[in-house]
Amino acid sequence: MKKAIIGKKVGMTQIFDENGKVIPVTVIEAGPCVVVQKKTDEKDGYNALQLGYEDVKEKKLTKPELGHLKKAEVAPKKHLREFRLEDCSTYNVGDEVKADVFAEGDKVDVTGISKGKGYAGVIKRWNAQRTPTTHGGGPVHRHAGSMGSGTDPSRIFKGKIGAGHMGAEQVTVQNLDVVKVDPELNMIVVKGAIPGPKGGIVYIKNTVKNNRVKNAVVTVSTNPQKASARR
Repeated sequence: MKKAIIGKKVGMTQIFDENGKVIPVTVIEAGPCVVVQKKTDEKDGYNALQLGYEDVKEKKLTKPELGHLKKAEVAPKKHLREFRLEDCSTYNVGDEVKADVFAEGDKVDVTGISKGKGYAGVIKRWNAQRTPTTHGGGPVHRHAGSMGSGTDPSRIFKGKIGAGHMGAEQVTVQNLDVVKVDPELNMIVVKGAIPGPKGGIVYIKNTVKNNRVKNAVVTVSTNPQKASARR
């Protein structure tokens, strides 16, 4: 990972490119973040930076949290997140990380907490099928149905779909394009949707996917006999 920042989801909108094509985008208020702690290979066994985001009153934090921030001589921060970076030598405790760490054209992964849907049945949660609505099938049309035989194995296998709490879990959307960056407004605009509600905290980092263009070689046979046999 080379670059990372903490941000807040503002909402979705649309912009137009030079050809007049509509691009659905999500606006993220990214940073400014402060380096609260620096991990090194010599001391901790790995390289990482702990970033702090969004000012908060001291009474909202616990004594250990306040002590941790005062040791770094950093104002109280509401959100702390550690990112493993390849090169942390360019940063020191107290440095600011702003939205301009990313640029237009970058590929990023955005992590957030998805919207909570509450308790949901199998149809909404897993897209299960309804049971037949005729010939005395009711009143269990939206129930899960049979989960397996009774005699053998006499149990339900792990991983079976079922009703339960839906949403409110960590989700990462990968390989999003950075469409626009405005460091003055602390704004990063990415193409597409990201997890979470408006005002939700998100973590932006370089994508882990390796984008490669694969050139497929197509061979065309000129032998009519082989062509007819293939048909």
